[in-house]
Amino acid sequence: MSAEDPAFVLHRGGKMAIVSTVALADRNDLSLAYTPGVPRVCSAIEADPSLVHDLTWKSNVVAVVTDGTAVLGLGDIGPAAALPVMEGKAILFKTFGGVDAVPICLDCTDVDELVETVVRLAPGFGGINLEDISAPRCFEVERRLQERLDIPVFHDDQHGTAIVVLAARRNAARLTGRSLAQLRAVVSGAGAAGIAVTRILQEAGIGDITVADSKGVVFAGRADLTDVKQVLALATNTAGHTGTLAAALAGADVFIGVSGGVVPEDAVAAMADDAIVFALANPTPEIDPAVAKRHARVVATGRSDHPNQINNVLAFPGVFRGALDVRATSITEGMKLAAAEALADVVADALTEECIVPSPFDPRVVPAVASAVAAAARRDGVALRH
Repeated sequence: MSAEDPAFVLHRGGKMAIVSTVALADRNDLSLAYTPGVPRVCSAIEADPSLVHDLTWKSNVVAVVTDGTAVLGLGDIGPAAALPVMEGKAILFKTFGGVDAVPICLDCTDVDELVETVVRLAPGFGGINLEDISAPRCFEVERRLQERLDIPVFHDDQHGTAIVVLAARRNAARLTGRSLAQLRAVVSGAGAAGIAVTRILQEAGIGDITVADSKGVVFAGRADLTDVKQVLALATNTAGHTGTLAAALAGADVFIGVSGGVVPEDAVAAMADDAIVFALANPTPEIDPAVAKRHARVVATGRSDHPNQINNVLAFPGVFRGALDVRATSITEGMKLAAAEALADVVADALTEECIVPSPFDPRVVPAVASAVAAAARRDGVALRH
């Protein structure tokens, strides 16, 4: 720890605080905000539970929940060390989406314990954002919470990444004069982000997609696959690749890296003309951007110091803003697809090789995504407020 390091200076004392939205200047204020005024409000909510959305902050607050097992590129660092990231996520919610968020770092990793703890916390929140929970447990945690709760549950490492990748992929395809259906993609990484990216690209109509993990291409019949990867194998790789990631890249139109591995330059050179490379590992992309630009027409990374940053902050504030605005009971596939399309459309009339997604600071982003998500929630029948 360095006293001069600006990161430590910024984090000293934490990055957030609770601020009252009402005045407490005199006895009358106190009597309304607490006793004897507050019991009347409690009784009203007891008689009509739906009033909790109007008479508390529930309609605008999200729990940002982690167990600290897959934090950024740091891995399993535990709940205490994960807290700065959760604080950061909370202030992004507030700054970009106007959504209040509370960091919750849980000292348990068992799936049953995680689910039960979040279910018990849920009455105080309008949504649950799962964060940095390692695969494959994250899939089970999300699925079970979605089954048990009547508020949106969203694992951002999966779906936030997938939404932004799909938006960027749509615009890269437009820029190169192709449709998604004409593209063959290879995904490096079969964890939470890789599986979610694969699924949303399939929902959107990608031509073909092959996924590789650290042991090579995921294909039906590979003996070492987990249950999740077995399902993935059956739904992908129609070309029948069985070898290495590098071999699968030969002639491919698209590379998407969410693994942190290294892809050799000759494999990139073997891709199709007008190739699209998304090397998203942080801080070191799977393919160095300078190398990628020698062979690909469009290059994106997860870094802010290169063009086309694939940043989840382009998605989750607007997704939750839209879901909370219509009091959605869940986040559907249709809502995710709508978010990606709206995000892509923000810069659709100004596309260049170095601008396929907007900046997180573009004021059009959150309103566009939120409006599209709210409309999709109504169409999908999960909106309680119209």
